Amino acid sequence: MGRTDRASRVIAAPPATVYGALLDRESVEAWLPPDGMRGRIERWDPRPGGGFRMVLTYLDPTGDPGKTSTATDVVDVGFTALVPAERVVQRAVFEADDPAYAGVMTMTWQLTATTAGTEVSVTATDVPPGIDQTAHEAGIASSLANLASHVETAGRRGADGGEPR
Repeated sequence: MGRTDRASRVIAAPPATVYGALLDRESVEAWLPPDGMRGRIERWDPRPGGGFRMVLTYLDPTGDPGKTSTATDVVDVGFTALVPAERVVQRAVFEADDPAYAGVMTMTWQLTATTAGTEVSVTATDVPPGIDQTAHEAGIASSLANLASHVETAGRRGADGGEPR
């Protein structure tokens, strides 16, 4: 059993809305890349047994931070469990030659209704040892902040899809 990393955040939106953003291709492409990265989804199949392939590119690759290449992390993600408005479980495998990034990491996105919206708790288990724990937890927190911004902004848009109110 490997290391476990965690992060959580309350998002001002109902669980069904947050769940929808976890399974919408354009939404995931917008909010999942943490600060300092951009992402592109190459394959998308949002069902149990399906998954996606994402290429994450560092905006500043100084110091060769990438796992797959100097400036990129490529990850294949499989959906192992989807419980509407409650939980998304993913198995992530990084494309890397370095054995420190090998293995299957499980990411569990747990959604819990609160009076303020939805608490999203992310638990990453069997994290490859090459991934720095502090940086990984900061990256998850950054993705959660992006998710909150994405979902909360969409929730403030008018019925016509116009500018936020």
